[in-house]
Amino acid sequence: MEDNASKKRTDSPLSSQENGKTASDVPKVAEAPAIAGATDKAGSRRPVIGTGEHAYEVYHDWGELPGSIRYGNTHGVRVDRNGLVYVHHTVHASSESSDSMVVFDPQGRFVKSWGGEFKDGAHGLHLTQEDGKEFLYLCDINRSIVVKTTLDGEEIFRLGYPEKSDAYQPDAEGKKPKYVPTNLAVAPNGDLYVADGYGSSYIIQYDQSGQYVRTFGGRGEEPGKVNCPHGILVDLRGKEAVLLVADRANNRLQSFTLDGRHIRFDSGVNLPCHFDVSGKELLIPDLAARVTLMDENNQVIVHLGPGPGDWKERRLLSREHFTSGQFVCPHGACFDHDGNIFVVEWVEIGRVTKLRKVG
Repeated sequence: MEDNASKKRTDSPLSSQENGKTASDVPKVAEAPAIAGATDKAGSRRPVIGTGEHAYEVYHDWGELPGSIRYGNTHGVRVDRNGLVYVHHTVHASSESSDSMVVFDPQGRFVKSWGGEFKDGAHGLHLTQEDGKEFLYLCDINRSIVVKTTLDGEEIFRLGYPEKSDAYQPDAEGKKPKYVPTNLAVAPNGDLYVADGYGSSYIIQYDQSGQYVRTFGGRGEEPGKVNCPHGILVDLRGKEAVLLVADRANNRLQSFTLDGRHIRFDSGVNLPCHFDVSGKELLIPDLAARVTLMDENNQVIVHLGPGPGDWKERRLLSREHFTSGQFVCPHGACFDHDGNIFVVEWVEIGRVTKLRKVG
């Protein structure tokens, strides 16, 4: 398989090839509300966002990053059962180290790093427990692969182009449909669901050994069709497991049965990127400058840290252009074991934010 590590790719939500929309199609973000507990004159207080039992103290630039590593776009974040925090990022051009995976302890101290192979393509990140052990699944958007590893980065298997899928057969001229996996989900029986978010907008299902099962979705707006299925989750909050898709370019959530049949749409999102769940609550990083919490019925509880509508330009700028208590481009988010939230953002210099639950 060709190694494109030297090539540079950005995760633009405005590219017609990525999500089918132009800048004028992106929903405008409402102005941010006043932030409770904003920094006082002495600068000793951190902003608090949210309200009631969903209030959080904001810690931007969380984690003691080694001097040898500089973040590029921070794309994925997950927490293991021991509380270690895994951040998957495209490595900045000025970084001495090529490691794309950085691991911190719960206090933010650096533990280890690895993953130089993914330095330009690091994107989707999923953590799962299988037979009492934990594993990571990584999506590389430069080489269009999915890789399963141990928590230390030892590769177990990888999936490449979905050759067995009818949807990905070459045309009369021998050209194959575009395939760029952005995220994946794992069902209780071990089946894998890979979201081709930046390619042809299909969802490809494999069994736990990586054998092809089926393909569904495909680009469109009607029920069962998706446009940039950027994030994906096997949702176990209801009576039956369903597949929840962040249908980003259609600016909605879409639920499917585990065999690919459309169930419903849900709104209240603003370019949704991915998911995490704690109890009955659903966490969604909205690329358009906010983080959304929903209840078990996918109704909005609160929007956290909404930033101004210039996020497309602001994401390219330096730290002094980021407002404390506001997000720029949330791309990944997850809960820890205490109900705190970690958010990573699609900004050129990377940013990891911890939201410490105070409500």
